[in-house]
Amino acid sequence: MRTILLLLASNVFMTFAWYFHLKQDGWPLWKAILISWGIAFFEYILMVPANRIGYAGKGFSGFQLKMIQEVITLVVFTVFAVWYLKEPFHWRYLVSFALLLGAVFFMFSKRFG
Repeated sequence: MRTILLLLASNVFMTFAWYFHLKQDGWPLWKAILISWGIAFFEYILMVPANRIGYAGKGFSGFQLKMIQEVITLVVFTVFAVWYLKEPFHWRYLVSFALLLGAVFFMFSKRFG
C-alpha cells in the first residue's frame, strides 16, 4: 500500500510538472521549463522510493511497477484534465481505460504465467 500511495503522490507532482503550464499564457518557454523541473524534483523524491520499496519489499516486478504507475498516471491525469484544463471527458476514454485495466489483469494474473 505504501508503494501505491507514493506512486500516487509522485504522479500528482508529475502531472503538474508536465501540464500545468499549458494554461499559463504569456510565459516564456524557459520559465515553464525551470518551474516544471522544480516540481519534478518532488516527483522523483517520491517515485524512486516507491519503486525501490515496491520492487524489494512487496515483490512487484519491474513490469508490474510500470503498469501500476501508468494506471495511476491516467487516473491522476483524468482528474487534472477535467478539473484544471477544463477538458471534456468522452465515453471513448472510458473504453480506453477499460482496455488498459484488461492489460493490468493479465499483468498480475497467475493463471496465464
